Amino acid sequence: MNKTEKNTKTDRSTKPPNIILIVADDQGWGDLSSSGNTNLETPNIDAIGKYGASFENFYVQPVCSPTRAEILTGRYFPRTGVYSTSSGGERMDFGETTLAEILKKSGYKTAAYGKWHNGMQPPYHPNSQGFDDFYGFASGHWGNYFSPMLEHNGEIVKGTGFLVDDLTDHGLNFIETNKQDPFFLYLPYNTPHSPMQVPDEYWNRFTKKELSLYSDDKTNEDIDFTKAALAMVENIDYNVGRITAKLRKLYLDDDTIVIYLTDNGPNSFRWNGGMRGKKGSTDEGGVRSPLYIQWTDAIHPGKKVPQLASAIDILPTITSMLNISTDKTKPIDGKDLSPLLFKDTPSWEDRPIFNHWNGHTSVRTQDYRLDNENRLYDIRKDRGQTNDISKRLPKLVDSLIKAKENWLTEVNPSTSETDDRPFTLGHPDFQFTQLPARDAIAHGNIKRSNKYPNDTFLTNWKSKKDSITWDIEVLADGQFEVQLFYTSPEKHIGSIIELGMGNSKIATKISVAHDPHLSGAENDRIPRMESYTKDFKPMKLGTMILKKGKGTLTLKALEVTGDKVADVRLLLFKRIN
Repeated sequence: MNKTEKNTKTDRSTKPPNIILIVADDQGWGDLSSSGNTNLETPNIDAIGKYGASFENFYVQPVCSPTRAEILTGRYFPRTGVYSTSSGGERMDFGETTLAEILKKSGYKTAAYGKWHNGMQPPYHPNSQGFDDFYGFASGHWGNYFSPMLEHNGEIVKGTGFLVDDLTDHGLNFIETNKQDPFFLYLPYNTPHSPMQVPDEYWNRFTKKELSLYSDDKTNEDIDFTKAALAMVENIDYNVGRITAKLRKLYLDDDTIVIYLTDNGPNSFRWNGGMRGKKGSTDEGGVRSPLYIQWTDAIHPGKKVPQLASAIDILPTITSMLNISTDKTKPIDGKDLSPLLFKDTPSWEDRPIFNHWNGHTSVRTQDYRLDNENRLYDIRKDRGQTNDISKRLPKLVDSLIKAKENWLTEVNPSTSETDDRPFTLGHPDFQFTQLPARDAIAHGNIKRSNKYPNDTFLTNWKSKKDSITWDIEVLADGQFEVQLFYTSPEKHIGSIIELGMGNSKIATKISVAHDPHLSGAENDRIPRMESYTKDFKPMKLGTMILKKGKGTLTLKALEVTGDKVADVRLLLFKRIN
């Protein structure tokens, strides 16, 4: 019996239950006290499993955007068009049916606050994938977590305070506003992904703390990085507590399904239960995640689920719990896990789960994992994958190799060479389109501020021969106000720049100096790999008329003052007709 049936039979509210889905970013299975990690305390996250169900063998993909696509669609990520984490490869095909679209169609209010990472420009944007409200950033990582530049439904805004706290504030307001209606709140948090920034309150708990557990690969463990990650997780725990306290205050806890998981393994070598691999790996440590599901009075508190489960199972499980049918036009790869939640002795067939990234593929069954090199491990006894037993079980190895080959043929992963999707501009149903430096191609002297594209800007623009281009498709004829987010010091003011596509061109002079320092290092607990950022200033370029169709959008200089034109963060298009 599910909760909806129970409510009906006891004359309680027949309003469908709310859904809150919380996803941490780069938090490993071992980054919770409920997993046995004595280095930190996570009572609020642990409580979701304590008062609900916890899955002991739950798996996601090795990196961010693939897992998020699987959560939202119930389908293996290569089917959805995702093959990378940046530069267009993170985009989930707009033809996919998301959990938000299903729930919205069924009368739910929907919101996503956090890191989207499945496409920025409509129709890839969260507002065009079923979410009524979106606040956060659509990129793969962000350069600053303290009052950063963000977006709200496509419009550029400034955040307030520490980002995870800010995202949670929006979630709390959404719950309050929609307490009378069924709602779906998706909280894809951005931590503990780098840069390693966290408020002093949490960092100070760890600065002088002696850790009790370390990575098995301790020689490669950066202890300060570990402490920063754990401090960030404790901040997540604080915010999870704020969410669950709000539900209790509004008497919504009985009528809300709360789900907590992470998107991949830990982003550094640190304690993770002795499992091999971290983020990016298709081994256990790179893909095992906690999954806690709480539904008061419906799921027996403290229920342990040993059966194999995966991110692809989230959508079919939620829709089953709500008695909502799913779109049958594309195959759902996931299974409905609700029998494991509501039945004491469910009938359940073993099945393989596939993990794939960067040309590496492994396959997990209930008892075994065949790794990328076709070594076989008995996970019941050897979670750390130290004893290859492939020679003892050759028939099983052959069958799993065949299953892996068949899966790869079926899902047919895309690559940058095979992906021919341009970046979209000017969707007729949405006012704003961002074209960030991340999605651009630099020509001439121009270069990126960092090799990891997601939060980069373009710099070293020196001459009329330099240019920045975007491969785009205008989705409908229109007139657009265009803003350039730039920086340029006083001595370079006066350059004239032109933005053009085909016969449509606009030009303007950079007449206002704006030369802020690079920021981020002052808040970093550990030196970052990614780009530092700046406070980029918006400048009106003019009004541009664009016709439907594909082409190249080019930004270049017609005149150059001094030895540099500007640094460029993004273009923002606003449809005005």
